[in-house]
Amino acid sequence: MARTNHYRTRQREAIMDYIISLDGAHVTAAQVAEHFEKEKIPVGRTTIYRHLEQLTISGKLRKYVTDGISGACYQHVEQRDDCRIHLHLKCEECGKLQHLECGMLSEIQQHVLDEHDFKVNAMKTVLYGQCDNCRD
Repeated sequence: MARTNHYRTRQREAIMDYIISLDGAHVTAAQVAEHFEKEKIPVGRTTIYRHLEQLTISGKLRKYVTDGISGACYQHVEQRDDCRIHLHLKCEECGKLQHLECGMLSEIQQHVLDEHDFKVNAMKTVLYGQCDNCRD
């Protein structure tokens, strides 16, 4: 049994190392599985889903469920909490989720608060459209 626990720990570490290597980018469970398949590293999809949930509960990952239709995205939670100061863009075709970092965002958020008496939660704010790859 100790060997099984060691194996699970090794897989969990491999999953976490991969997500950290993405430098803040979002990734789905399917993308994690594809990565390990390409690298010929045996990690099953069930194991990936289980570890992603455990890492989210432990606070090491942030989970985004943007529309209730497509799969959740995960992001490594770093020491600084940059994700609270930017919005997200989601491609309606390929499902890619990316950060929208723009100096105008704080002005927009302040405008919405001042003029509409509404405080925007940037962590859950997603703008939908089409990414550059899908537009081409």
